[in-house]
Amino acid sequence: MGSLKGKKVFITGAEQGIGRATAERLIAAGCDIFIHHHSGEEAARALVEQARTKGVKAAWQYADLTQQAETQACVNAAGEYLGGIDILINNVGGIVARKWLGEIEADFWHKVWDVNLTTMLNVTQSALPFLKMAPTGASIVNLASQAGRAGGHSGSLVYSTAKGAVLTWSRSLAAELGEFGIRVNAVAPGLILGTRFHDRHTTKASAEETVQTIPLRRAGSPDDVARAIGFLAAEYDGFISGATIDINGGVYRM
Repeated sequence: MGSLKGKKVFITGAEQGIGRATAERLIAAGCDIFIHHHSGEEAARALVEQARTKGVKAAWQYADLTQQAETQACVNAAGEYLGGIDILINNVGGIVARKWLGEIEADFWHKVWDVNLTTMLNVTQSALPFLKMAPTGASIVNLASQAGRAGGHSGSLVYSTAKGAVLTWSRSLAAELGEFGIRVNAVAPGLILGTRFHDRHTTKASAEETVQTIPLRRAGSPDDVARAIGFLAAEYDGFISGATIDINGGVYRM
């Protein structure tokens, strides 16, 4: 596994949950990092201060990643500040709300699709010139979900469909970008408590019921996912590409 020290990272949605845990892990490994946030300036500032105390470069910027121009400006700022981008973590995504089939309107469909996929398209397109110039190969890690593997709980139809598309996007992109030395992989977390997603959309009773179906008999934590992302990021010059790591305590086995 390659050393992460000095690697240049752009990460989206790093102000909470999995994004924040991943940023903290990469900072601890010695990465220079540019933190995107959409809501949570205080948390982004705190991560930058944490990085600077460890002697690594860090900066942050707000952007609405569903907007191409804002995304391009944010990614350009990252590439210029860091002097390139070796590792891209596409962490932004969300369920938005639980809606059953009969309740889904066109606007809701497009919003969920935009949050989970348009953001990924905009960021990855914008970062591509920097990734191609990475001297020892580059790594992209995309956040999918167990819902994209097996379908989610009732009310998550649009989200599950979008996360399934993230898995296909990752496999297709791995084939397309391999010639440039860019690897593309995904992680598919299951029940990960301590995130905005589950704080808003999962009840305590539902979480406890789900835990009983997990072979390891516990929910995951953001750091459980961050460790896997850190591994895929560190393999920036490795031979793993087009893969998905399932992080669910043994619920989904493939």
